[in-house]
Amino acid sequence: MTHHLFIQKGQGMVEYALILALIALIVIIALITTGNQLMNVYSNITATMCNYHVGC
Repeated sequence: MTHHLFIQKGQGMVEYALILALIALIVIIALITTGNQLMNVYSNITATMCNYHVGC
């Protein structure tokens, strides 16, 4: 009986690792495709803050 529980626990860990890998892959793809847009938004925010002499 304990051997069966050990196999189920191992299977659950593998499934958890696969889900984490899939989420990481999705995040990486999203950052690659929108990276330039995010940098432009950050630059615009920084420039606006500097124009108002906030945090510059």
